[in-house]
Amino acid sequence: MKNKFLIGLCFILLGFGVGKIIFMKIDFSNMKKKGEKYYFLQEGVYQNGEDFSKLKQKITEYQDNKIYVYAGITKSLEVAERLLNIYDNNNISLSIKEKYFVNEEFKNNVEQFDYLILSSNDSDEVLKIEEVVLANYEEIIKNR
Repeated sequence: MKNKFLIGLCFILLGFGVGKIIFMKIDFSNMKKKGEKYYFLQEGVYQNGEDFSKLKQKITEYQDNKIYVYAGITKSLEVAERLLNIYDNNNISLSIKEKYFVNEEFKNNVEQFDYLILSSNDSDEVLKIEEVVLANYEEIIKNR
């Protein structure tokens, strides 16, 4: 009886040790994020009532009495960098913010638009494509 108790105690301690090792190596922040990763090109965050962005094409989101202004959405870092360069040439500074969504239709649309942007060399054409992406986001994600 005493022997079985010591064996059981050893297995419990061994399980505890292995569990601790396994769970210390897991990044729990990634487990909280659900869905596909998208890169939003953020122009700025403004207070309610404050005069905000003069961008022609943009989407705005209201959270906690703040207005978030985004000028682009992509799934590709390469496309995000390209858009940043285009806006930088127009003296507009943007930053990249990651967001996660679960929507297959939106994902497919963004991937197709990213492909079009990568195949285009004209910055005006790239901005027109991105304008369609923003409208697509408004239609599919914000108005569900």
